[in-house]
Amino acid sequence: MFFEHVYDKTLAQASYVIGCQKTGESIVIDPKRDIDTYLEIAQKNNLKITHVAETHIHADFLAGTRELAQVTGAKMYLSDEGGPEWSYEFDHEGLKHGDEIKVGNLSLEVMHTPGHTPESITFILTDNPATKEPVMVFTGDFVFVGDIGRPDLLEKAAGLKGTQDKGAEQMYDSIKKFSELPEFIQLWPGHGAGSACGKSLGAVPSSTIGYELIRNWAFQYPNDKKGFTSYLLEGQPEPPRYFATMKKLNRVDRPLLPEVPIHKKLSVSEFKSAYEEGIKIIDARDKAAFAKAHLPGTLHIQGNNSFATWAGWLVDYNEDFIIIADESQMEDLTRKLMRIGLDNIKGFISEIDDLGITLEGTEIISFEEFKSYLGNPEVQVVDVRGASEYQEGHIKGADNVFVGTLPDNLDKVSKEKLKLVHCQSGARAAIAASVLLSNGFKNLKVFSGGMEQWNAQDEPTEKK
Repeated sequence: MFFEHVYDKTLAQASYVIGCQKTGESIVIDPKRDIDTYLEIAQKNNLKITHVAETHIHADFLAGTRELAQVTGAKMYLSDEGGPEWSYEFDHEGLKHGDEIKVGNLSLEVMHTPGHTPESITFILTDNPATKEPVMVFTGDFVFVGDIGRPDLLEKAAGLKGTQDKGAEQMYDSIKKFSELPEFIQLWPGHGAGSACGKSLGAVPSSTIGYELIRNWAFQYPNDKKGFTSYLLEGQPEPPRYFATMKKLNRVDRPLLPEVPIHKKLSVSEFKSAYEEGIKIIDARDKAAFAKAHLPGTLHIQGNNSFATWAGWLVDYNEDFIIIADESQMEDLTRKLMRIGLDNIKGFISEIDDLGITLEGTEIISFEEFKSYLGNPEVQVVDVRGASEYQEGHIKGADNVFVGTLPDNLDKVSKEKLKLVHCQSGARAAIAASVLLSNGFKNLKVFSGGMEQWNAQDEPTEKK
């Protein structure tokens, strides 16, 4: 048997290539959209991708299942569980509980495991030439290392009222069924630490069912459904705004993008013309460079591992945009954006000093200066971390306005007062400052040390 774990650190998302080396057939489970990764793996290992499967209709990334099927001719194996309102709206091989997929001498049994979503399924793999016992289980967003999938996304991200309580109860029943599998089976989940699909995912990429029975909180409520559902639903992080769009695009017919596009470097005149017409500009340089000098009205999102997530929060899917980044960064940034379907890149520039446009800066303040303003009634401290982070500990008097929803909550930020913006370690504060500046707010400063520096100095915090 051939096996390879493919991990995208930017979205903390895992996919898998499993092949029968005797027949040369292989299956890809939960592929990302830049599919050249899987094509290269198959070519290097003398495999043909004949099957593509998904564990559920994803909310956090745009699956590359259809792109991979188009390029390779592979059949798509997708869940037909959960009822008609959770069905895929394009041709596929439908899967129900108890069905089996044959990939050469390998077999994958389908287990319906609703909870995270109604149609969620788990694949139980058996390497038949080696043993008749199952050896691996691919759980998608059902069971993670140390955690389980959240059932509240459909309600919070897609606006489907009443689904989180039902999903939590379904998750309890699915966990009970799952716990009956042999403890020696390797567990390979769809996400790792950093994903918004759970609240406490482990950083280790895989586990075993036996280890999770001991260490995963979800298996510690064998006769307490109410306690289980209450703990599951409390303290979940804010689901990114783009999740609702992913839910739709992964279910319906959409334009396919089988190759990573190459974008044009714009001339000064081309850029200025678009800038003057009001096109969105995403400045992907590091936060220090942006603070020193940037174009007025630009949205700052550092081109790091969180780039796609914050773009998904703050960029509309129907708007065009231009990126400011080094040419050497553009392939990486394009891949990150195409993984969540943000395809409307109209080009990029690398320099801002030769545009003939007056630049502005953002003032970064020290810990001592930040402290000197506290308690002043003419100063507003704006904590742009998530609600659960704020509740666990914040600076007395700070107002919590989460950066992801800041454009919808500008009324919570004072136009008149001096604004001190901070987060945990500076990255989100830099994004928030750019949002405020682009919406006409003046008189603001960024405390880039944030709660990290505040706590390091043993300063007092409040809980809420």
